[in-house]
Amino acid sequence: IIHTGGSAALKDFCLALFPPELSPGFLRLAFIASWQTVVHAVAGITLAILFGLPLGIIASGPLGTPGRVRLAVAVVVRFILAFMRSIHELIWAVLFVAAFGLSSLAVVLAIAMPYAGILGRIYSELLNDVPEGPLYGLRSAGASPARVLIYGRMPMVLTDLLSYGFYRFECAIRAAAIMSFVGIRGLGFEIQLSLNDLKFGEVWTLLLFLFGLVLLVDYWSTRVRRSLST
Repeated sequence: IIHTGGSAALKDFCLALFPPELSPGFLRLAFIASWQTVVHAVAGITLAILFGLPLGIIASGPLGTPGRVRLAVAVVVRFILAFMRSIHELIWAVLFVAAFGLSSLAVVLAIAMPYAGILGRIYSELLNDVPEGPLYGLRSAGASPARVLIYGRMPMVLTDLLSYGFYRFECAIRAAAIMSFVGIRGLGFEIQLSLNDLKFGEVWTLLLFLFGLVLLVDYWSTRVRRSLST
C-alpha cells in the first residue's frame, strides 16, 4: 500500500525549494511558458463566456416565447450545457489534438467547451435567483422581457457574474498548465520536461510562477469587485 522507497525522492523534491532554479536563462524560459499559459487561458475563458452567457440566459428562461416552447428550449439548452461540462478538459484536449494537431487552438477549445457549460449553468442559476419584486416595476411599465433582463436582472447579478468569471479564469490558468502535458508548450510542458530530468529546482520555479499567476488574477478580481461596489 505504501511505497517506502519514495520517501527519499520526496525529501529531494522538498529540499530543492531551498533555493529553486533562479538562473537568468531558466527564468526567461519560465516567463515565456507563463505567457503561453496565460494566453491560452484568456482565449479559452473568453470563448467560454461568449458561449456560456447567452446559453445561460436561455437556460434560465427569461427570454423567448412564453409557455411550453420557452420551457422546452430551456430544457434542451440545459442538456447541452450538461453535456459540455460532463467531459473533462483533458479529454476535450485529446479530441481536439486529434482533430487540429498540437496547436494552441486545441488548448483554447478544450478549455472553452467544459467551461462554457459550467459558466452557463451557474449564470442561469444566478439569473433565476434574482428576486422578482424589483422586476415588477419594469414589467408594469411595459418593459419587454429583454429590457427586464438588461435593466433588471443583469445589474443585480453583475458582481456575482464577474466574481465567478474570475474564479473560472483562475481555474483556466491551471487547466492550461495541466493540458500542456499533452505536448503543447506552456508551464505544464516545461514542468514535465524538468520532472523527466529529475530537476526538482526547476519544477519548484515553474510551480512558483503558476502560483504567482493565480495570485495576480485573485488581486485583479478583488480590485474589479471593489470598483463595482463603490
